[in-house]
Amino acid sequence: MLIGDVARLSGVSARMLRHYDSLGLVRSTDRTEGGYREYSDEDIRRIFHIESLRSLGLSLRDVARALDDPGFTPSGLVDDLVRRTRERIASETELLARLRRIGAAEPARWEDVLQIVALLRGLGSKNAGTRQRAALSAVEKDPGTVEALVEAVLNETDPNVAGALRWALAHGGDGGPALLAEALGSSVAEVRKRAVRSIVEIPGDESTALLREALTHPDVVVRRYAAPELAARGVTEAIPTLIEMIAEETHDVEAADALSALARDPEVAERIATGLVDRLAHRPVESSVRRRLAQALADIPGATTSRALAELAQDEDRAVALTAAYVLGIRGAR
Repeated sequence: MLIGDVARLSGVSARMLRHYDSLGLVRSTDRTEGGYREYSDEDIRRIFHIESLRSLGLSLRDVARALDDPGFTPSGLVDDLVRRTRERIASETELLARLRRIGAAEPARWEDVLQIVALLRGLGSKNAGTRQRAALSAVEKDPGTVEALVEAVLNETDPNVAGALRWALAHGGDGGPALLAEALGSSVAEVRKRAVRSIVEIPGDESTALLREALTHPDVVVRRYAAPELAARGVTEAIPTLIEMIAEETHDVEAADALSALARDPEVAERIATGLVDRLAHRPVESSVRRRLAQALADIPGATTSRALAELAQDEDRAVALTAAYVLGIRGAR
């Protein structure tokens, strides 16, 4: 079969067939009287084998080894192909994500595109200082890069850079809270924590609504980040979570301060006092927990608090009794 017929049958161009010939990959078995290459059935089968191996990503050099080296084993080469393919997919995925972020920013000019690319490079730098500078300059340069900032803050491990990214999100354009809300559903605990910490620093009704929802989140860490901020915003639904934080000695001082701020309203103060008393009474409570709850009652006004402290002043645990008595003394001196 002549080279033109082989090209039509195999889909391999005549030029590529001549290249294979020059490399010694496949040589025509015979020549016609006119000097044209003539391929046998075996030659054609080899061409198909070459194309099959090339479709896996093998170089022509590797193809030659695979076909001609009797001692060649494919396992090592296949593992290498898998690694290279994964690297290529990762690179292409990163490029796709970058293009999407550029598109989301809706650049009007090529100068805007270049600016966004520079920001993305800065946020993706291996140097923490470079990432921090990029975050701090993001709002000034282009407030339309919220998606890039969210992705960066959810993956950032350096606390200083993370703080700069949260600041940028708090002062950036719209869309940040919604993207962070999606991250609260992540299967990775650290991502959920970074998301709620970012939402906490964003002012406004949208972030407040998300923090309200976070109070019922299955992740206790998310709930505990949301509750103090909600209290600072005057949201009383945070009271039960704050009381549990005190009982479990998890940022208990911060939680007590948050309850104290809410207790400026007499009706709310009564709710807080009732919640603390219920927490003391509804099950056996360790002395260390009773002591922390007594300390939390110190800044909660009202008769319910005074009665609870009077009972605690008679507690069988001396440390608890002394704490309650001390708090009662302070309240009486006011």
